[in-house]
Amino acid sequence: MASPSQVLVSEVGPRDGLQSIASTLTLAAKKKWIDALAHSGLKEIEVGSFVSPKWVPQLADTAEVVAHALGIEGLKVAVLVPNLQGATAAVQAGAHKITLPFSASETHSLKNVRRTHAQMFEEVAAIAALLHSVDGARRPRFEVGMSTAFGCTYEGVVPADRVVALAEGAMRAGCDEVGLSDSVGYANPAQIRDLVSRVKRAIGAETFAGLHLHNTRGLGLANVIAGLEVGVTTFDASQAGLGGCPFAPGATGNIVTEDLVFMLEAMGITTGIDLGKLLNAREVLASVLPHEPLYGFVHAAGLPLGFDAAS
Repeated sequence: MASPSQVLVSEVGPRDGLQSIASTLTLAAKKKWIDALAHSGLKEIEVGSFVSPKWVPQLADTAEVVAHALGIEGLKVAVLVPNLQGATAAVQAGAHKITLPFSASETHSLKNVRRTHAQMFEEVAAIAALLHSVDGARRPRFEVGMSTAFGCTYEGVVPADRVVALAEGAMRAGCDEVGLSDSVGYANPAQIRDLVSRVKRAIGAETFAGLHLHNTRGLGLANVIAGLEVGVTTFDASQAGLGGCPFAPGATGNIVTEDLVFMLEAMGITTGIDLGKLLNAREVLASVLPHEPLYGFVHAAGLPLGFDAAS
């Protein structure tokens, strides 16, 4: 299959990145960073999570962040929700998209959201019922993000057949789309091609949401290439590689947004993102998180001579 000519890069740093670090950004700092990210041309940003501040205090101001982001023209405002309560808060806040993490590893599910697979299907159905009661113009898109789809630090190998069955079950329970997440950085390109193809055949290519990849073992961008080869058109990424799952040991390193955008644009794949402005957003992030390690090869090496940063 030929690679797509256009790709949506969904920025998850303000949620996945900030939930995984010790620092807690002020609301003003989050607004400044999100503004800079949107100014670069990013069309979708996951700005926070409606999770209990007891568990993730860094995201306690998500409702206020959503309210601010909704004022940015052309931006799709996405949030993570762990359950029906979170989905209700997301609807009230006016988010355009909600993602429910559904771990293919039941052990990880119990650690992450304290739900068995059977309970997660009930959660999907309850959220779908809630959304059906919302006026069409205000109804957010409902994605189930299949976490630990490529392996788990608690269970090790996660059978592909299980992932496919869970994806089919989530669609039957009422979600709009299913994405696959390499939550702990276990995936390799052959596995990406195989599992994405299986899931797309099972649920339909039009309801496959995309890939959320980590670079924990250095295969993040290689896995993007594999995803492109099987027609994936949406990839999550985090500025400066911030992020990881706080409930999975060693799950560090989202793929770096700047490196992903550079690779795609260098390949002639349109993202609509101005790399120069994206690197400026990184400087904003560095200024508000001066003591956090930031990652990325493009920032360290600079853009090649003659490369058009405003592609």
